[in-house]
Amino acid sequence: MSDLAAIPADIAPRRDAFGQPRGLWVLAGTELWERISFHGMQALLVLYMVGALLLPGHVEHVAGFAAYRFGLETFTGPLSVQALAAQTFGFYVGLVYFTPVLGGAIGDRLIGRRAAVVLGGSLMTAGHFALAFDRSFLIALALLMCGAGLLRGNLSAQVKSLYPDGDRREADAFQLYYVAINIGAFLAPIITGALALFYGWHFGFAFAGFGMLIGLCIYIVGASWLPPEPVRKARTVRAKLTAAERRRVLGLALICPFMICFWIAQTQVWNVYNLWVRDHVELGIGRFQVPVPWLQALDGVSPILVMPIFLALWRRQARMGREPDDLGKIGIGFLIFGAATLWLAGADWVAGTDGRAPLLWAVVFHLVSNSGWLYTVPIALALFATRAPESMRGMMIGANSLSVFVGSVISGRIGGLYEQVSAPAFWSLHAAIVGGGGVALLLFSRSLRRLFASGAE
Repeated sequence: MSDLAAIPADIAPRRDAFGQPRGLWVLAGTELWERISFHGMQALLVLYMVGALLLPGHVEHVAGFAAYRFGLETFTGPLSVQALAAQTFGFYVGLVYFTPVLGGAIGDRLIGRRAAVVLGGSLMTAGHFALAFDRSFLIALALLMCGAGLLRGNLSAQVKSLYPDGDRREADAFQLYYVAINIGAFLAPIITGALALFYGWHFGFAFAGFGMLIGLCIYIVGASWLPPEPVRKARTVRAKLTAAERRRVLGLALICPFMICFWIAQTQVWNVYNLWVRDHVELGIGRFQVPVPWLQALDGVSPILVMPIFLALWRRQARMGREPDDLGKIGIGFLIFGAATLWLAGADWVAGTDGRAPLLWAVVFHLVSNSGWLYTVPIALALFATRAPESMRGMMIGANSLSVFVGSVISGRIGGLYEQVSAPAFWSLHAAIVGGGGVALLLFSRSLRRLFASGAE
């Protein structure tokens, strides 16, 4: 029986707002403010570390930082301030995207999804406010990573529970949910970037903290509209995988190294890219100086702008029998993203006498790179969700998340090269990684298709 089946028919209509269950707006509102807090902080983090925290007079006061740096440099060798900031950012983002795998398991099996979301939101709020002090910087990152794992691993999972099987509104619900994510990703860098520029770093971080607090309050106040907790089923012996299922699992596992290539380049756009914009892009519009984090806002709005174009293209290709399958789209996405990254490498060709490229050059990059993202990230998630055996679906989606973690860590390490090589060489390297991964995936796709070809036996 679905979660909504237990709701009396005379009560259900009052739970709708704008044609959707009220719980959807509670979840989307919580997600909106969580993304405002996350992307607002993310847009500032590397710039803050390089411009303030890791400089003499600040870094000595960070609790545990000497031990953290010693442990890190044991594996990497001595790191400059920029290299240290890039690697720290890589670890942070990688874990933020991987901990939801563990957080989801905690919510499902131990404390329940609602408690996990409240605890996660509380930890994230505390983490953002802890960034207001140099001493608690590492503690703040730990709180944010753990909080994100609990909140993200359990918030979006509640959307499906709002709808009975076969409800036509469900597809629209996820589209609305992702619109909330994109709106948050768009607004956050604009607000926190302006606050950091005009009032100081900690005002930007404080806004992120209040944003998460607002999201937490929305979730708690709207609790009566949320779906009930799923019934925890007794553990059963999992049936052995069939030969066809084992082949599909092998195919998904073989895709992970290619996805790592994509995430190395994508994570760098959140990481060292901010420093490149600071150093190589003309940010002045008349007398106004565009804050560096504002360009990150384009990653929130660009998917909304380009999505209708590619949905129409895919429908047209489908009518003609030429639409690429999932593997083909992912490979094309790699190549598009590689071309966008190579566009950054070519910025020196159009640089003025001051060595800075026009602001429009960076804007074009975001539009093109997000076209590659649209071909890659949603398609890969759907591939892992639909091709994994039912008994291993969560685990294989977690494997996809693990690709983000590994790619982010590697990206952080490569970020240390930014000071050692020219900007064109730096971005050409990333273009070669993601573009080469795309070429290899397209060449290898025939073998992968054979692994996926057989359905249930």
